Amino acid sequence: MSRQAGTFLRRILNQQPETDRQSIVAKPKKNSLAATADKYLCYQESVQSPEHEVEFFDQAFKEEFGRKPKTLREDFCGTYSICCEWVKLGRSRTAIGVDLDPAPLEWGTANNFSKLNKQQQERITILEQDVRKRNRPRVDVLAAQNFSFWIFKTREEVIEYFCTARANMAEQSVLVMDMMGGGACYEEGKVDKRRIKKGKNGFRYFWEQESFNPVTSDCCFNISFKFNDGSKLKNAFTYRWRFWTIPEVREMLQEAGFSDSHVYFDKEDDDGEDTGEWVRMEEYPSHSSWIAYVVAVR
Repeated sequence: MSRQAGTFLRRILNQQPETDRQSIVAKPKKNSLAATADKYLCYQESVQSPEHEVEFFDQAFKEEFGRKPKTLREDFCGTYSICCEWVKLGRSRTAIGVDLDPAPLEWGTANNFSKLNKQQQERITILEQDVRKRNRPRVDVLAAQNFSFWIFKTREEVIEYFCTARANMAEQSVLVMDMMGGGACYEEGKVDKRRIKKGKNGFRYFWEQESFNPVTSDCCFNISFKFNDGSKLKNAFTYRWRFWTIPEVREMLQEAGFSDSHVYFDKEDDDGEDTGEWVRMEEYPSHSSWIAYVVAVR
């Protein structure tokens, strides 16, 4: 997750609940901007930063092994924009994207993959399958971004996934996952918005924390978009997750056989502002919301 996206999410989680909840409820009218909107394009423009992600993958791998990685597997890859960015960085780099949902894969092929040159395209493999399947070749970096493994709601399911991920990784390799947390993440009804584009075809991005069950840690988050003609694309994306914590994740990684794990936070300056420098930490200030990476070493 980019510095900008992490800072934005922190700001979202510290907002007071949106008072005008109906502002993003209406269904899109025929011929409105919302009715013709491309939700995957809106998503990519709102929250993704592939350039930052691959830069961090390089950093985490090099800090562990003293060299740059060459092979990537992107689990839960969706439109596989990270795979596409990865192969741009060198002719020796290859990427595997894995996702069970054909819709974002097809969109990614038409809108991300198609923009690569032939040589870059030849170094990407896309697998439409469950991420809990073992494949070859094994990779230097396995990424599970955007809290995607939170779809697994029991320890048994997460450990099973971690075991499979480890089997898909080379002898010297890292697994990279992002995490969020802090008390503000558990508060229901928070809605925040950000303008993504101005002008006639502009739109805003909405993040809603719909629900959190403290008994089970089940949670629901929604992404919606509102356009400059007043139309809305309500709940374009809905995420029903188990809210996992960093200690739980590190314990499950150990049970799955990983040799070590590290936690990276965005280093703060003297005023408490993020610097964009991600560093390993075993202690961090108790913010009401935060973004971190967990990096597991095979």
